[in-house]
Amino acid sequence: MTTADLIVLGAGPGGYTTAARAAAGGAAVILFEPGELGGTCLNRGCIPTKALCRSAEVAVTVASASRFGVSVEGPVALSWPVASARKDEVVATLREGVATLLRNVTVVRERASFTPSGTIMAGGEEYSAPKIVIATGSRPAPLRAEGADLAVSSDELLSLPDVPESVAIVGGGVIGMEFASILAAFGVKVTVLEYCPEILPPFDAEIAKRLRMAMKRRGVNIVTGASVTAIRPGFAVDYEAKGKKATVEAALVLSAVGRRPVLPDGLEEAGIKVTPRGYIKVDDNMLTTRPGVHAIGDVNGRCMLAHAAEAQGAVALGEDIDLSVIPSAVFTMPECAMVGLTEKECQDLGYNIKVGKATFRSNGKALAIDEPDGLVKVITDTTTGRMLGCHICGPHAADLIQEAALAIAAGIPSAGVALTVHGHPTLSETLLQAVAASL
Repeated sequence: MTTADLIVLGAGPGGYTTAARAAAGGAAVILFEPGELGGTCLNRGCIPTKALCRSAEVAVTVASASRFGVSVEGPVALSWPVASARKDEVVATLREGVATLLRNVTVVRERASFTPSGTIMAGGEEYSAPKIVIATGSRPAPLRAEGADLAVSSDELLSLPDVPESVAIVGGGVIGMEFASILAAFGVKVTVLEYCPEILPPFDAEIAKRLRMAMKRRGVNIVTGASVTAIRPGFAVDYEAKGKKATVEAALVLSAVGRRPVLPDGLEEAGIKVTPRGYIKVDDNMLTTRPGVHAIGDVNGRCMLAHAAEAQGAVALGEDIDLSVIPSAVFTMPECAMVGLTEKECQDLGYNIKVGKATFRSNGKALAIDEPDGLVKVITDTTTGRMLGCHICGPHAADLIQEAALAIAAGIPSAGVALTVHGHPTLSETLLQAVAASL
């Protein structure tokens, strides 16, 4: 039997950072990964989609180049194969970086499973460690409708040799809206069918509505409250919305209805419990129901974000990190980002609040870069003076949200943020204005 100080299952952001952090501290670490280093995020999620988002941004910018005094002769040529090749180059470069980060970690390229005694079996060999971290991630969830097998997943869409003329996207969450934004920029006719009353269900409703209207102005057809009943050959998607039946015809159907955890074999036999929804049950220290075994990232279902998995890995190693404040972002055009509570959540929890808002249309930098569409919304607890939530739809929202995340995590009063000098002209002045308006 091979022994180590730490065993990690999965080389996604949670797994490889946890393994590297422990190894840097002198621990003997074994990491199991049957696929590519970097997991879903690096190979089939965060990174490749962001590379394509950048291609989409460039396409939109070039199309409006004349507004900036730049002459582009002839029609703008869009090439998905070229954009896809660049995406693959970015992924390959970062994958090499992960390999370098794991230089002091023993990487076993086998699928690992648990034995009833809590050891690990992989490739016919047995391994043990006093601490085991499960970080096996997630995969696209299946669409529950007749003919669902006719739809492609986000994994498959990233591998397409070229874009179709039209696409119907089932699901208006983060994945669905990012692909809608990318494909629309490449000239694809896009229809989004979202089951919930609004797109981006976890986000503040006002911000989600802002994005929906912006996407519609870009030509994306969005139907909310839509329940897909069937996908028929020829890519006809039948759905019901507001009591009426309708059909969308497209050249391709993308299923973007969420993700489900990838669980190692042998969990039940090893005494590791799974919740009714299929996630590994953990406590606040990411410890499972078996002593010494932790589960981080998508497999525990607490927060299915790459940076959350990394933070949970640090907690599993004994670090003190506040996991209650985790920002999230959607890399659409415009971007959306949030941290903390939504306005409705604050109301439901009984907080006394004041909401402050500021538009990008009144911001000098936003007008200068020709991205005036958007809103910053800040929610302040009038009793304590602290920021409870911040929600942004607009240029560089994913970067701007970090200031609000710091303020919430550190307990900095909104007044303290409002009294901090912000550079001019910068997009961060919108956050300053929204905070001031929430006092």
